[in-house]
Amino acid sequence: MVPMKKALSLLLLCLLLFGASGCGRAPSAPASPAKGQELPEGAQILENARVSYLGPEGTYTEEAARFFFRSAAAFLPESTVDEAIADVAEERADYAVIPQENTLGGAVTNYVDALIGQNDIYVVGEVILPISQTLMAIPGATLADIRTVCSHAQGIKQSETWRAEHLPDAATEEMGSTAAAASFVAQQQDKTLAAIAAPAAAELYGLTVLAENVQITDANKTRFYVLSKTPLAGTAHTQAVFVADCRASRLDDIIVEMHNAGLELVTIHDRPEGSALGSYRYIIEIVGSGGISAAQIEKLCSFEEVRFIGSFDPVEKGA
Repeated sequence: MVPMKKALSLLLLCLLLFGASGCGRAPSAPASPAKGQELPEGAQILENARVSYLGPEGTYTEEAARFFFRSAAAFLPESTVDEAIADVAEERADYAVIPQENTLGGAVTNYVDALIGQNDIYVVGEVILPISQTLMAIPGATLADIRTVCSHAQGIKQSETWRAEHLPDAATEEMGSTAAAASFVAQQQDKTLAAIAAPAAAELYGLTVLAENVQITDANKTRFYVLSKTPLAGTAHTQAVFVADCRASRLDDIIVEMHNAGLELVTIHDRPEGSALGSYRYIIEIVGSGGISAAQIEKLCSFEEVRFIGSFDPVEKGA
């Protein structure tokens, strides 16, 4: 028979996981900031910052970066998330902005892997951005001309239902970003090619919009992390992120302690740890009503497997 403590721990784990996936009480969504609103008090985000992001120009990541850093001195597009993070690690940029989870596509696992592979990079902000995927092609092309659709893996995933109905015979080609797909289509000048990208990419690359809102749902959103070499000062921020390197059997103890500390689960993702079967890196995001205290963080980090990687206050851009 399973000991009572273990049984209760497993029950609590199941309840927390169901709550995190939307079946239980979810944390309150952050309010959308009004135009010109400042970042949350105490954010300690540098003005005139150098901000690296997943480029090229015209990506949703650039939109998220410009929404968060209204007074940045320079926005630095990079070809990959690894390069954007390296800019911060090697002090060529003060911050990096990377996608981390989408309503339809789930966690962007290779980007999350790039983050947790670093020991000195912290999450200091989060932007929630509505995503309106747009099908575009060169001027003169029509929907009937399209034979290949290019986009980032997330754009391809998010549009699969629409494409099955309207472009059932079109192939797909994965690109490094949605904007890279738009740039490629513009360069090729081929009427049989189309890109799925942000609406702004059509004007930026001289393309014609063939269809708007080709994503599966109008509720489509992506969360972006803002990264820095220095964690935010203070611990009153509403959310925090940890990485737990452990076997699955250890996870219930960590989550029970999190619950005992008065913290609530927002999301949890598992990534292979790489050294043994059944051993994972769990990315745990939590929320604390009224802010997360230093004592709560210290209590969770008392587990030798747990590493703190940042606290922040999310901001959301209205549709």
